[in-house]
Amino acid sequence: MRIEDVFRQQPPPTGNPYLSDPVLPSLLKRLLPASALTSIEPDLIRLGDDLVHVIRPLAPQVKEAMLTQYDAWGNRVDVLQVSEGWNMLKAFACKEGVISIPYERRFGDKSRIYQFAKSMLMVGDCHVIMCPYAMTDGVARVMELSGSARMKEEILPRLISSNPETAYISGQWMTETTGGSDVSRLETVARPVEEQPGDLGPAYLLDGFKWFSSAAEGNMSVALARSETNHGTGGLSLFLVPVRLPPFPTPLSNNVFLHRLKDKVGTRAVPTAELSLNGTRAWRIGPAGAGVRNITPVLNITRIHSAVSSVGSLMRCLSLARAYASVRMVDGGKLLCEIPAHMETLASISVLYRALTHLLFGTIALLGRTECGVARAEEETRLRLLTPALKAFAALKAVSAMEDCMAALGGQGYMEETGMGRIIRDALVEKIWEGTVEVLSHDLIRASRTKGAIDEFCQWGTEIIASSVEKTPGATRLEKAVIDLPMLFRKTGNPLLPRSILTLFAYVASGLFLLEHAVWARAHHESSADIDRDVFERWVEEGGLKGTLEEIAGLEKGVEERIRSNERLVGRVDEPEKAKL
Repeated sequence: MRIEDVFRQQPPPTGNPYLSDPVLPSLLKRLLPASALTSIEPDLIRLGDDLVHVIRPLAPQVKEAMLTQYDAWGNRVDVLQVSEGWNMLKAFACKEGVISIPYERRFGDKSRIYQFAKSMLMVGDCHVIMCPYAMTDGVARVMELSGSARMKEEILPRLISSNPETAYISGQWMTETTGGSDVSRLETVARPVEEQPGDLGPAYLLDGFKWFSSAAEGNMSVALARSETNHGTGGLSLFLVPVRLPPFPTPLSNNVFLHRLKDKVGTRAVPTAELSLNGTRAWRIGPAGAGVRNITPVLNITRIHSAVSSVGSLMRCLSLARAYASVRMVDGGKLLCEIPAHMETLASISVLYRALTHLLFGTIALLGRTECGVARAEEETRLRLLTPALKAFAALKAVSAMEDCMAALGGQGYMEETGMGRIIRDALVEKIWEGTVEVLSHDLIRASRTKGAIDEFCQWGTEIIASSVEKTPGATRLEKAVIDLPMLFRKTGNPLLPRSILTLFAYVASGLFLLEHAVWARAHHESSADIDRDVFERWVEEGGLKGTLEEIAGLEKGVEERIRSNERLVGRVDEPEKAKL
């Protein structure tokens, strides 16, 4: 048989990613004032069309970066070359305002919602271009809050520019071989010197080694270094380090040496380097010894970007699975969308996607209010609780759902041409980048120790539940979880509980956001009201809340024996010297 004569599957329809999404248009209608939505929604629709017709065809042109360390004559040059496709994506994202929108604040505290709605639409097609922009966003906020007058005058405008010709990309250099999230053992040293060209603030020379440095193609970075004699985090300060920032057009001209590019499982288009600082010129940001406090905005903002990446990746995979189900014939001529078992799987993924999206934008709304100075104290505290929980929970749940989306396409889903494999590999990093689930669990517990934090959160939850006119099984279960939450947070001394407590907190928070939306939809006679109610009920009754409560109850029994049992189950690898004895 000739290849031309075999059956050819009709490709799944390619819809506008904004208009075809089952969640985002309705959610933005609730979160944005009508006047803002009138301006923002046409831009999102236009962006969706551009993603389909302009950006997706660029995929073959996005390649891994290459590092040339020496020229033909043995001179160290450290030339980093990124692909043309990568550069085109950078320019596209910059022009779309993924950094400028929240700092222009054209829509006030809603500007963050606008920014991240665009970012979420772009994630599935833009090959992790949001990674360097996430760090640039965080660094821009650091400059806004803690930068010197000259930094705010000269650097900040470039960080938040939507002009690719003048905009800066910034990295953040924290991770060293001594640890990732734990910076207390950081080895890079900063030595004060006389004023340097540029006069951006107190001048220093840095010496050290940074083991994982994203945005290696950037113009600058912020870096932690030990400027004081204190041990631990108290001796760390934050510094602005020029990389490709005039008068330092190449890394070597500022004594930054790129030792190698990391060979990663995913995010391979992002140039991530091991680099050393050898008398590298830098300027201190903020007070000496306050580096961890000054870099906190970077961590908080990049964690929300990380959650956007997780949820946006799931958005793209689910859209492919939904579209495929409308064209794939099976079982004697039935479409996949006519097979109840298949639709049960897609519905389960859809419920999770909706819950994650509502949790994401509920947190984003609080970020916008906090940055614009209109948040109440309890809202700022709620943001502090939600940020680590959102990042960890989205990373934890999204990838397995994306794998189910891949399986929903059968063998076709496993083919690289669909893009699912790359998206899943890229999304895996979100379980690690900017804090693992365990690290973020302890961050949530630290935040919960702020006076009144959990009680205020539960009061907010109680008010949402009370706004529901009908006492459904889901509302009853959620209400009991909210009532029990303060008691569970008092048990954080149990070393086995932090991860489960974070998971429970995220289930409760996402349930509350879903209920808030369902109540709004019913009150405003939205066409989606019945679906919104069903999503809430399924999420609370079937999504994992009950199972997490049972898991916590089990972990509360026989803690010491459980710890010893875990050690026996994992097994111990003795040191070679001891093994010989």
